[in-house]
Amino acid sequence: MKPKYQVIIDDIKSKILSGDYSVGEQIPTESALQSMYEVSRQTVRKAILELSNEGFLRSEKGSGTYVSNQYRLRTGGGSSKKTIGVITTYISDYIFPSIIRGIESRLNEDNYSLLLASTNNDVAQEKKALEMMLSYGVDGLIIEPTKSNLYNPNIAYYLSFKEQDIPFIMINAYYEEIDVPFMCLDDVQSSYLATKEMISNGHTQIGLISKMDDLQGKYRMKGYIKALGEAKLRFHPELVISFDTETKQALSSNLKDFLDVNREVLTAIVCYNDEVGLEVVHACRQLGISIPEELSIIGQDNSYIAKNANIQLTTLTHPQETMGRDAADWIIRKLQGKRDLPDSTYYQPELVYGETVQKR
Repeated sequence: MKPKYQVIIDDIKSKILSGDYSVGEQIPTESALQSMYEVSRQTVRKAILELSNEGFLRSEKGSGTYVSNQYRLRTGGGSSKKTIGVITTYISDYIFPSIIRGIESRLNEDNYSLLLASTNNDVAQEKKALEMMLSYGVDGLIIEPTKSNLYNPNIAYYLSFKEQDIPFIMINAYYEEIDVPFMCLDDVQSSYLATKEMISNGHTQIGLISKMDDLQGKYRMKGYIKALGEAKLRFHPELVISFDTETKQALSSNLKDFLDVNREVLTAIVCYNDEVGLEVVHACRQLGISIPEELSIIGQDNSYIAKNANIQLTTLTHPQETMGRDAADWIIRKLQGKRDLPDSTYYQPELVYGETVQKR
């Protein structure tokens, strides 16, 4: 459990970094803070002293305590070497090492530092990461949004970056509520091509497994529906499984039930990504469903796990390292004062043929 003075420190910092308290604004009096946090005057004074030492507050005798921006000058913001913050949902898994490698290689070319954080697709961890970046005083930020298909309670922090003229760009997805530059795979096209490939191979009963708390999942479902519509095939809701970050753990057991129940009908599945595709492969092996003779599978993202699996998964490309380099290049050029930089970049996916799709 946090000490009471630390609770006050964390809360006031959050309010400063999110813009609830602006620079130069007077914060509530000591007695008001006592009432707000139900603590002693001594606890309030300890918190204010700590925040003043860190450069978040300044006290004027006989006047009060005010919000300061000195914390920016005491950290990265006061350094001659520029620092770019990078926030991704994950760091060591799936396609993320390749994206980060691309960012790092481009930043190194211009002698920029990198400050890295991950959120595990959790908004509370995203809040901590954003506060860290603002406290440190990064010069620019590359972000992969957290749960991008849901309302995000951390929007105020992004608006804070905008107000401070700190450039940022989003990768893989973006928050539709705010006007931000982004670089994404064309996720609609990715699932559209996957579904179209199944249709061109004679499949008519095609399932979909998609993650719905991220924008990618929403658009990948859209591509699937678009391809079915063009081929005049009926959309069967019972052939669709949706999951989110919290229910992903239960996906394996749900998959077995889903495949078992639909065994006589389902001949193909378009998967949210390669990770899910390989989960389907695993479930099929447990149920004795042969791939691709009984069930064809397409993943997405052409990840290292697809390349190194004991079955060659048919998948679609993702720019990975190229996207990382391009995002870092965008930030560097923005900091150099370049104008007319693109607000949106879509990378076009291509099919990578494996051994998990069969003609019917």
